[in-house]
Amino acid sequence: MKLIITLLLTTFWTQENIPESIYQTSINDINGRTIEFSKYKGKKILIVNVASKCGYTRQYADLQKLYEQYSDKLVIIGVPCNQFLNQEPGTNEEIKSFCTKNYGVTFPITEKVNVKGNDIHPLYKWLTQKEFNGVIDSKVKWNFQKYLIDEKGKLVVVFESKVKPLSSEITELIK
Repeated sequence: MKLIITLLLTTFWTQENIPESIYQTSINDINGRTIEFSKYKGKKILIVNVASKCGYTRQYADLQKLYEQYSDKLVIIGVPCNQFLNQEPGTNEEIKSFCTKNYGVTFPITEKVNVKGNDIHPLYKWLTQKEFNGVIDSKVKWNFQKYLIDEKGKLVVVFESKVKPLSSEITELIK
């Protein structure tokens, strides 16, 4: 009986922190200010877990081009994560400096968070669990995995890391 109550309480507390919509979600940016996803209603959102020391790090350049090309209808959110072979070891300040200096990044970058495991950020719990996003269960397999959200806040598709930001797979869905 104690085990059942514990499981019910665990489920309650876990689910209580998960938003029903992407628009109920927020995350701190790299400067510690809150990014409210509700302000992006009417735009597509591309959420990408990023890292500075990864074979895919060069994708920052194409992410920036994509952001500039479609800024009227798209926002890109870079989410630093150090869960894949410690490829994002820097502090928030170091990450911000790296992105700006090396790639001229102007799209929002968040604070470093966990995108999987026990300490998964609520944003990624929503992105990866069909129970919350209503579309698909997925796992973040590596850095630069991409989640595309439509203008109404619905998860559309998950792209593997190898899918380049300027590929037709992505741009056709944004146009």
